[in-house]
Amino acid sequence: MARKPFEKPVPGELFVWVKRFSFVELAIFAGLIAFWLLPGFETETMLFGWAHGLGFVALCVVIWVACIRKEAPYTLLAATLTPVGPVGSVIGIELIERKGWGIAPKALDSA
Repeated sequence: MARKPFEKPVPGELFVWVKRFSFVELAIFAGLIAFWLLPGFETETMLFGWAHGLGFVALCVVIWVACIRKEAPYTLLAATLTPVGPVGSVIGIELIERKGWGIAPKALDSA
């Protein structure tokens, strides 16, 4: 089935992985913030910083691929690239799932 260029995306299998990866990245980010705020955890802060940095780049790539495959709206990528990072992607995913923002209406009926 050929998709039209301006047709709204329909969440698929990759969107499920985007959601899982977003929550994992959010947990890593929360750990980074906790270790950064607590004194005496320089090594843990560095490790969680590296994990968050690499994980965030990977999350952005996975979301970008999902956007190209029309399984996620580009607004999800925009929400992820905000200064709050994985918090933005989780909020974007919740808005997509609960309100249907940016996706085809038929996707909500079949889900």
